[in-house]
Amino acid sequence: MGVCVSKPSQRNPYAGKQTEEEDHENRYEDSSSSQIPKSPHSPITNNYHREDDVTTGKKSPLFPFYSPSPAHFLKNSPASTPGGSKSASSTPRRFFRRPLPPPSPAKHIKAVLARRQGRKAAKAIPEEGEEEESRDLDKRFGFSKEFTSRLEVGEEIGRGHFGFTCSARFKKGERKGQQVAVKVIPKAKMTTAIAVEDVRREVKILRALAGHNNLAQFYDAFEDQDNVYIVMELCEGGELLDRILSRGGKYSEDDAKAVITQILNVVAFCHLQGVVHRDLKPENFLYVSKDENAELKAIDFGLSDFVKPDERLNDIVGSAYYVAPEVLHRSYSTEADVWSIGVIAYILLCGSRPFWARTESGIFRAVLKADPSFDEPPWPSLSSEAKDFVKRMLNKDPRKRISAAQALSHPWIRNFNNVKVPLDILIFKLMKAYMRSSSLRKASLRALSKTLTADELYYLREQFALLEPSKNGSITLENIKMALMKHATDAMKESHISDFIASLNPLQYRRMGFEEFCAAALSVHQLEALDRWEQHARCAYEIFDKDGNRAIVIEELASELGLGPSIPLHVVLVDWIRHTDGKLSFLGFVKLLHGVSGRTLSKVQ
Repeated sequence: MGVCVSKPSQRNPYAGKQTEEEDHENRYEDSSSSQIPKSPHSPITNNYHREDDVTTGKKSPLFPFYSPSPAHFLKNSPASTPGGSKSASSTPRRFFRRPLPPPSPAKHIKAVLARRQGRKAAKAIPEEGEEEESRDLDKRFGFSKEFTSRLEVGEEIGRGHFGFTCSARFKKGERKGQQVAVKVIPKAKMTTAIAVEDVRREVKILRALAGHNNLAQFYDAFEDQDNVYIVMELCEGGELLDRILSRGGKYSEDDAKAVITQILNVVAFCHLQGVVHRDLKPENFLYVSKDENAELKAIDFGLSDFVKPDERLNDIVGSAYYVAPEVLHRSYSTEADVWSIGVIAYILLCGSRPFWARTESGIFRAVLKADPSFDEPPWPSLSSEAKDFVKRMLNKDPRKRISAAQALSHPWIRNFNNVKVPLDILIFKLMKAYMRSSSLRKASLRALSKTLTADELYYLREQFALLEPSKNGSITLENIKMALMKHATDAMKESHISDFIASLNPLQYRRMGFEEFCAAALSVHQLEALDRWEQHARCAYEIFDKDGNRAIVIEELASELGLGPSIPLHVVLVDWIRHTDGKLSFLGFVKLLHGVSGRTLSKVQ
């Protein structure tokens, strides 16, 4: 959802939630190559206009331009196609309709889609009572009912599965005469409680996030008996995807940076507020104007959700080519958005998709198992920093993947156009884990922090500065609260970030200097993903062994780690201690850096 382009026949960037068949026809029909089509007449740009996307077949007095042809419904009915259905190779756009064969983690996709669309999985005929369920839904949103008195409707400028978009003009008030885009969502399309809640949450998120330069501005929401109307900034520069196609699918490194920095800025902002977008792709970024240097705006928060810092989501939503592995595993958070940005960056730099197959099940398998290629042209001619940047965003382990704010501090991008590194919610997650750690683990993390390179320290210095330390160079809980308040929107209330910060209460009674902050805010998992991890770990162990290592017995170590008496200590910890002198071994040191995982303990209990 968001801003739209000017051609009446184009699909609706505001409406979102198209089916996988629509997206395959509109965007990815070319099954002969993973290359982004270079011709503007390629199937990737065709078949936008689908008159069966909006409800009833009657002309609306408010929208006289809408009148779907009965012949179009017959032409597109299952009975009119061979075998009664669309091609089995169709690719999902947002929801993945057909399940993968077991044991794929995507096997529940069909049921998820069925629940959102208000139908029973694998049943063509509705059961008695299903229509009644839709009829009984409370579709009152509490939005203003003054749409017709406030705005004058113009032409249709986009269309999607759950609605359409038109241009409009404010008739009165402080915005009198201003051109806007209006996303129209027919209430008849809201056939389940989930669908109603999706619309309610979308408006709540748009209201809460208002104000960022790279977000399409939200103005207001209206409703009447038939529709919900979401009024937003009108962007007339077209989709990022259209510009990629016009360039033949390849950007220079500097041109790619100009795009990626804007995307990362808005996504880092969303993540700090506790909002995960869940459908980042070139189609969901629009330019304000046709100007070459026009500002880029994120749109379509129809699948977005609030997420608490310690929470994992499990809805399988998104677009197949951009979906993160952990989404298919049904356990993910904000890191899934960074994966999608990594896919976009890969496409910008080389013109092809990192994960591709002829069917959605093949795409999912590639996302889960395959590694993107960095050997084929133009990758050998690109900078090593560019390749490292993309690789760190496309790490299949979300714990090892860099955050959006960290990506803005990456050497490839941090000096581009004076980019500023925003406050990162990740540091508070890491600090919470540090504050709860044993004294032994804190000592090991301090040793590891002393091995960080200048590039790795850059991000930590930027984060520490954003917390505005006192003159003596230390921070307290008050610094953290003030920094969050400075960047907060109403979204933080929904994502309960303030409650999360309460877990850092020990800082209320003491100060933390930069050296300890580095130990508290570094990510062991991210360092482990680097080629030089072994060097980091060995060097840190030497520091620890010299300054902090001492003879220790298994029972004492167990007490330090908070292990209960029911745990078979010798099975878990026997390899952690050197037999020669009773001190922590290198293996034990590395395991201590990571902490004792619940999975490890459950295997031996």
